[in-house]
Amino acid sequence: MPARATKRGAERTSLDVDCDVLVCGASFAGLTVARALEGSGARVMVLDRYEIGERQTSACAAPTEWLERLGLASSVRQTFDELVVHTPRSSVRWSLPFTFSTFDYAELCALLRAGGRSSEFETATVAGFADGGVATDRGTIRASYVVDALGWRRVLSSAPSPIQPPNARLSRGLEVHPAGNGEDMEFWIDRRYIRAGYAWSFPAGEELRVGVGSFEPRDHVKVPTLALAAELDLQAGSFQGNWIPHKLRAATENGVFFVGDSAGHCLPLTAEGIRPAFYFALALGRELRAALAGHSTREQALARYGAFSRRHAPQFGFMLWAQHLAGRTTGRAPLNWLVERFDSRRLSHWVFERYYRITPPPAHEWPVTPAEALLAGR
Repeated sequence: MPARATKRGAERTSLDVDCDVLVCGASFAGLTVARALEGSGARVMVLDRYEIGERQTSACAAPTEWLERLGLASSVRQTFDELVVHTPRSSVRWSLPFTFSTFDYAELCALLRAGGRSSEFETATVAGFADGGVATDRGTIRASYVVDALGWRRVLSSAPSPIQPPNARLSRGLEVHPAGNGEDMEFWIDRRYIRAGYAWSFPAGEELRVGVGSFEPRDHVKVPTLALAAELDLQAGSFQGNWIPHKLRAATENGVFFVGDSAGHCLPLTAEGIRPAFYFALALGRELRAALAGHSTREQALARYGAFSRRHAPQFGFMLWAQHLAGRTTGRAPLNWLVERFDSRRLSHWVFERYYRITPPPAHEWPVTPAEALLAGR
């Protein structure tokens, strides 16, 4: 894990702030909410334990169309129009009806931040609610609208039982980023690596992102990650990983808006969380803008956003059912047979088109700001 760049000691002055919108968490979801509020006239504050773009916990790949429509295309490192899937008995190519791209996490975060440049950002650790506001290690912040985009821990939840692995509905993933290059986005569905889950290798320019994900939180993933790296003749180096929610959670609770991993906005089976984070953050941004402009109340914004998230429960539920089925058959003959059927372009396009529609891209591109244009050209 890289050394922290965040302020320490005397540089961390106290915070005692009143604002219109407090966004807790400065990764994909939180930064997208802040950017969606640009030009609203509201005082928006974003908090995170780390500096923006400092701590990558994902393989960082998303549909290219999403990156282009959000003005993030300059962060792209490599683009793919098919997946290579390995099972114990064969390797097949799945043609995609859209392209996926790996991207540079720090650059993408900088681009999102540039688009929401009127919002304030501070490094602080959010602890919960106290003294009429959100308590942090630097003081209390009060806001009319509070957003939890802090990830799977769902820090601002008032639920009596904390979300804690391995008993919670969480998957787990771990990866390494050795130097190297490749032409294919690859997956392994093989019990040699993990009994319920898959392994991957995502090329990203001059590095490879190699890792293992498990649907079963009790199964450790470090040893299989090392085994895969060794088989690919790669030096493992440092590790990065995270817990991955695979069940949709309530998107509102006691006046708080939850988005991204804190709301379970991560597609089961594929563990794709970046696209859903963008998608639901944009929806939340629309509701917040309407409320800030006086077109709706806070309670109406909570109700509408919560209902919007719940409408996706059937699709998320189906994906979770498919994850359970895949977990029981990883590396076995029925799953091998199904993987091999996907070498049909017609079938793979039909399936992936429907998968893509679960969280479709925005209809219009976000305008590129002068700050983003500067970043894009550097």
